[in-house]
Amino acid sequence: MSDFTTLGLAPALTDALRQAGFTQPTPIQTQAIPLALEGHDILGLAQTGTGKTLAFGLPLIDRLLATPDRPAPKSARALILAPTRELVTQIADALRALTAGTKLRVATVVGGQSINRQVALLDRGTDILVATPGRLIDLMDRRAVDLGRARYLVLDEADQMLDLGFIHALRRIAPKLGTPRQTMLFSATMPKQMEELSRAYLTNPRRVQVSPPGKAADKVTQSVHFLDKAEKPARLREILIRDPGALTLVFARTKHGAEKLMKGLVADGHNAASIHGNKSQGQRDRAIKAFREGTITTLVATDVAARGIDIPGVAYVVNYDLPEVPDNYVHRIGRTARAGREGEAIALCAHDEVGLLQQIERLMKIEIPVARGDRPVGSATPARNAGKPPRRGGKPAARPFAEAPAAGKGRRPRRRRAA
Repeated sequence: MSDFTTLGLAPALTDALRQAGFTQPTPIQTQAIPLALEGHDILGLAQTGTGKTLAFGLPLIDRLLATPDRPAPKSARALILAPTRELVTQIADALRALTAGTKLRVATVVGGQSINRQVALLDRGTDILVATPGRLIDLMDRRAVDLGRARYLVLDEADQMLDLGFIHALRRIAPKLGTPRQTMLFSATMPKQMEELSRAYLTNPRRVQVSPPGKAADKVTQSVHFLDKAEKPARLREILIRDPGALTLVFARTKHGAEKLMKGLVADGHNAASIHGNKSQGQRDRAIKAFREGTITTLVATDVAARGIDIPGVAYVVNYDLPEVPDNYVHRIGRTARAGREGEAIALCAHDEVGLLQQIERLMKIEIPVARGDRPVGSATPARNAGKPPRRGGKPAARPFAEAPAAGKGRRPRRRRAA
């Protein structure tokens, strides 16, 4: 498949794609779109930054255009669920750009905004509703939305929805949709619970996978710095100073930690902002806008708040704190090397985080190259990767090593409350 025109999409869509500068589909789009146009349920697996939004958005819009029914009051013809406000906004913006020349309406409902305004918005109905599960449940409880006419369901970043405990919300929402329906589930990772979710909500799905779960984007160069925890602030500032104009996304583990780190950077003269669960939606939107435009060059974030950031210009991702859930590392570093660009992911690993690093390396089946410090004796990843030179994407490091059990083996990493 050489370009979008070979897919048989509606002329309005191909025109919108051409005006937006899209000419060639990405691998996930190449595989998923034809199957979705045929009406199959889709289980799509691909790392972040590979074009999943268009992979489900294009066939969804195409099928809605083919049946130009007007949405009834308080109803939606299609429902897209995403775990965070930022991701909902990103998806909706992409879909609005594609439907600009049509009569299709795209609406969003998320927490942190006036629910009364959202009730009024839904009163006249919408073609595509993009929502976070929690706020959608609130609106359902108020009888402000009727999902019985929806014949399309998309679960985007489904693994993150599971991590955030939205499984109970999904169990309430999904049965309210009309039948028969087409369901598409997209995820960057495939934990066991995801397989259970797919069996529960998808019917004879076609599996589309363009890279193994747990694999980083090919153009991400990874490295790890071993250091004392007290050395992290100074090391972060060294990293920021070496390329002061570059967009750098810094991940902290907690909301309090992210805010404290950001204030310290600002006090030292760095152009920084933060996004986390204690920030209002307006504050988060303004920070992301400033980061995208380059007026803010350092954005400190928690995992949940940063999900949905789609900014091709992010040059560096710094894991100031390693995540307690290994899959989140893959999501974090997927914020760079987007839209075909290259990027660098740097992990700062304190002594009490070595076990977390081992779990990440086991998931990715690599040994992340060491940039500074010494790898602790006994820390290792699968031995079959030894002896291979480091390459982009965090490929195995140069020296051989033996496999050793990760710290805390047999215990699941403790998950904190969503930020």
